[in-house]
Amino acid sequence: MPILDKNNKTEVNKLREFFENSEYASYYQSFEWAEIKTDNWKNEYVYIEKDGKIVGAMLILIRTMAKFFTIMYAVRGPVADIKDTAVMQELVKEAEPLAKKYNAFVLKMDPEIPYNEETANNLKNSGFKVKSDFKNILELMQTIRNMVLHIEGKTEEEIMAGYSQKTRYNIRLAEKKGVTVRYSNSEEDLKKFYDLMVITAKRDKIAVRTYEYYKKVMEVFKNKARIYIAEYEGEALAAALTLNYGKKVTYFYGASSNEKRNLMPTYLMQQTMIKWAIETNCKYYDFGGIFNTTMDNGLYRFKEGFCRQEGPTKFIGEIDKVYKSFSYYIFSKVLPKVKKVMLDIDELKKKFTKREE
Repeated sequence: MPILDKNNKTEVNKLREFFENSEYASYYQSFEWAEIKTDNWKNEYVYIEKDGKIVGAMLILIRTMAKFFTIMYAVRGPVADIKDTAVMQELVKEAEPLAKKYNAFVLKMDPEIPYNEETANNLKNSGFKVKSDFKNILELMQTIRNMVLHIEGKTEEEIMAGYSQKTRYNIRLAEKKGVTVRYSNSEEDLKKFYDLMVITAKRDKIAVRTYEYYKKVMEVFKNKARIYIAEYEGEALAAALTLNYGKKVTYFYGASSNEKRNLMPTYLMQQTMIKWAIETNCKYYDFGGIFNTTMDNGLYRFKEGFCRQEGPTKFIGEIDKVYKSFSYYIFSKVLPKVKKVMLDIDELKKKFTKREE
């Protein structure tokens, strides 16, 4: 049964266990994520077995594009060894009935697997489109580089020794000044987190999701999710929603106040969340994606201080199985350029508006 029967509890539980315990696990490839991504997305699961054991699988999200076609997207999938092109081809073959059922123009995959030129070439030679670089960030579904801290087999002291001197100083400064960090799963603390998200979004001019979205994440992931809050004299200065899935803790969303930033609460909060990864025997702590990798970018500079030894981890990129070439061309080449032009126009409007004011 390569396409999962969601009513078969035995098969569902078997696949759930595989997703959580595979060395290629990602919370994006989980039953929990499928439950969260219900707005405008349908979902299906495909898997293959050898000798009764699952060796590869993927959660596929399906969304209608331009009324006529759909995109099938295995976000951060598949959960498989992509170096084994036979497994990749078999998985994709098993997904073909879904492509026909939903009239898909592409099956898009972007696993969290470090870039390897040989692997990329083998995938291309096997009939896949592989995009490992980009000129326009709008070409990508997800970031192609993440800041990932390798913690397996290391003590907290050994991990901290790999930070930049400034990062270690800021962690100790926060402790010395009396900043404390705690975690919970309470709705009261979720509201504190959301209030800080609103402040952060306004300050950094970024979008913020609805409160209901974050609440659903906490409810669905349950004990795999935590809200961390950094406080000073009872005042919440920073907060984060963090996920512990597979063998990795991920800094999912973070926010901070405009007040008392000199106390460096975010540094101590990150170190406390890294401790959770250590305590649960994780292999990695993922600070999330990054587009700008220059030191004049504040977000990159912050994450780089923790990942000084590793640097940015570049993933293999997007691996596409194309079903309808023309629609794929429009989606992958034309639409990103149109979006870029629209963004540029918006920026010009903002500049002229400021001048008139």
